[in-house]
Amino acid sequence: MRILVVEDDDALAEVIAEGLRDQGMPVDLACDGLAAAASIDLTEYDVVLLDRDLPGLHGDLLCQMITERADRPMVLMLTAASAPGDRVSGLTLGADDYLAKPFHFPELILRIRALARRKPDARPRTLRVAGIELDPVRRTAVRDGRQLHLSVKEFAVLEALLRASPGFLSAEALLERVWDEHADPFTNTVTVTVGRLRRKLGEPPIIATTPGIGYRIA
Repeated sequence: MRILVVEDDDALAEVIAEGLRDQGMPVDLACDGLAAAASIDLTEYDVVLLDRDLPGLHGDLLCQMITERADRPMVLMLTAASAPGDRVSGLTLGADDYLAKPFHFPELILRIRALARRKPDARPRTLRVAGIELDPVRRTAVRDGRQLHLSVKEFAVLEALLRASPGFLSAEALLERVWDEHADPFTNTVTVTVGRLRRKLGEPPIIATTPGIGYRIA
C-alpha cells in the first residue's frame, strides 16, 4: 500500500510520513498541488492524504482531477476545515473520506487501511497462499499455524509477494512498493530483506528467485 501525503506544512507532513512508515507504508510527499499532480501521473498510489488549502493547485481542484482518473487512488481529505458543511463539500468533490485536524493518529491509520480495502482492485483482507495467512490490518502472519515475527519491511515484502502470487516481482518493483521514492535503487536492501524473510519463513523454502526476473512465492 503506497501513500502520497499532500501537505504544505513541512513539519506536519514529515510527522505524518514518519508515523505511516513506522506502520510499514511507503510514503511520498508533495508540498503543493502541482507537485502532487505530477507524482500521481508517475506513480500508482493506493491512498492520497490531501490537504485542501494548497499552493500551486488548490486541493479541491486536485481532488476533482484525481476522481476523473481511471486508475484513481482513494482520497482522504485531511484539513483544518471541520464544519459539517466543509465535510459535505469535500465529499461532494469526490473525496472518499474526510478527517479534520487535529486528528488522532491511530484513527488516521484505520481510515487509510479501510480506504485501501475499498479500492476497486483491492483483494480480500486476509491473504492465503501456500500455507501462509497474512492479515495486513491486524499485522499478523502465520505459516502452517506458526506465528511469524517479522519486521515492518519483512512484513511488507511478504505482503507484496503474496498479492503478486503466482507472478514474479522484480527487485525494482519491490523497492517501489515497499520503500519509497527516496530508496537507493543501487543498494542491496531488497536482497538483504528477502534473505531475512526467508530465514524466518523456515523450511521448506517458499520464496523462489529467478535471476533477471525476480522473486515469487513458490
